[in-house]
Amino acid sequence: MLQIPVVVQTRTRDGKEVREETQTVAVNAHGGLLGLRMEIKAGQPIVLINERSKIQQGCRVVRVETSKAGYSAVAFEFDQPAPQFWPIVFPPVDWGVRPDR
Repeated sequence: MLQIPVVVQTRTRDGKEVREETQTVAVNAHGGLLGLRMEIKAGQPIVLINERSKIQQGCRVVRVETSKAGYSAVAFEFDQPAPQFWPIVFPPVDWGVRPDR
């Protein structure tokens, strides 16, 4: 789990630009999970802005789970892998259990 402050930017059906400040719940090189109050749908394009670095990245909403409290858990994926978007270093793909000798 990694909480990083971000801004989510998207357009409503009528073309109005909306923004919401939030934070991530989990991240990886391909996207992550965050909580939102705004109405959003799976498949919807969004722009994610990293508040610390000001880097912007295009994304697509993969899944939305709405709670009774008014928040939605939103899973998203980057338009293309963007490990540099997050302020962490991901382990190499081949990093794992050492094979027996």
